[in-house]
Amino acid sequence: MDIFDINDLPFPQSLPEFQRLFPDEIACAGYLERARWIGGFMCPACQEIGEPFRISTRPGVLVCRKCRHEEGLTVGTVMERSHTPLSTWFWAAYLVATQTPGISAVQFQRQLRLRRYETAFGILHKLRAGMVRPDQDRIGGPPANHVEVDEVLIGGKTRGEGRGVHHKTLVTAAVEVRRREPGTAQDKRKDGRYAGRVRLAVAPDRSADSLCGFVQSAVMPGTLIVSDDWSGYGNLRKLGYDHHAIAECGDPEIAEEFMPMIHLVFSNLKTWLNGTHHGVSPKHLQAYLNEFTFRFNRRFHPFNAFRSLLGIAGGAETPTYAALYSSDWIHPTCSGCMS
Repeated sequence: MDIFDINDLPFPQSLPEFQRLFPDEIACAGYLERARWIGGFMCPACQEIGEPFRISTRPGVLVCRKCRHEEGLTVGTVMERSHTPLSTWFWAAYLVATQTPGISAVQFQRQLRLRRYETAFGILHKLRAGMVRPDQDRIGGPPANHVEVDEVLIGGKTRGEGRGVHHKTLVTAAVEVRRREPGTAQDKRKDGRYAGRVRLAVAPDRSADSLCGFVQSAVMPGTLIVSDDWSGYGNLRKLGYDHHAIAECGDPEIAEEFMPMIHLVFSNLKTWLNGTHHGVSPKHLQAYLNEFTFRFNRRFHPFNAFRSLLGIAGGAETPTYAALYSSDWIHPTCSGCMS
C-alpha cells in the first residue's frame, strides 16, 4: 500500500482530527485491520474470508469464525512483539510522517511521556525500517527528465590527525530533475526546475565499483545522468546510461548551473541531521537517510504519508533494541543498494 492505494481509509489533516479519528486502542485497531485486509479479514490458517470474532478485552486480536485461529493485528508489521500501545505507535507514525523536520527520540519521549528513552528510540528505528519498500522502483527512465548524481561527506569533524584525515561518512545520492509547467507558481525559479524523487545510500568509498553500483541500483538504464567529472563515474556510458560529466573546477556558479538540485538536497539533509538530531552515528546513518528519502519523496502529500507508512511497514523486517546497539542489524537501503 502506498500513498493512494486505499482511498476509502481516512487520514487526519490536523492534530485535532487525529485525536477524533484515533481516540483509543479500539479505533487504532479498527484502522489497522482495514489497512491490512483491504477486502476483509482473511484467516492465515484456513484462508477463510469473513467477519472475525472480536475480543473486547484484546482489541489487537481477531478470531476466525471457522477454525477459531487467533491472529494478532500487529503480526508481520513493525509493531510485532511490541508491548507499546497501538495509540503510541500511531502517534509516532503521524509525527514522523507529517512534521516537516521529523522528530527526534528525545522529543518523542517527552511529548508522549514515555518512561524510557530506549522505547522511543526503538519505535522510531522500527518505523524507519518500514520506510523502504522491498520492491522499490528505480528513478529516472528515458521518458523522464535527467538525474543528478553526486556524493557528499556527512558527520564527524576533523580530529587534528593530519591533513585530509577525517571521521566523516560518504553518502551517495541521485535525484530526478523535473520542470514545472509554464505559468505556474515559481516556474521561473531555477529555470522552472525542481527536485523529484531522491535515493540516498551510505557508500564505502568513491571507487567506480561503489559509485556505479549505486547508480545501477537506484537509476533506470538509459537515463540521462549529470555528475561531476570524477573518474568513479567513468563507466556509466558502458553500463547503458547517457552520462554527461561536468568539470566544476571548484566554481560554485558551474555547480549551481548544472547540478542545483543535488546540492539543494545535500544542504537540506545536513540541516535536518544537525538541527533535529544534532548529528547521528555512522552505524545508524542509513536509517536516517531512509527517513529523509521517505519524507522528501512524499513532501507534496505529507498527510497521506501517514497511512503510506503504515502500509509500507506491513511485512517489514525490523530490528530489536539489542541488535541496534550491537551493530548486528543492517539497515535496509533503496533498491538493494550497497549495505
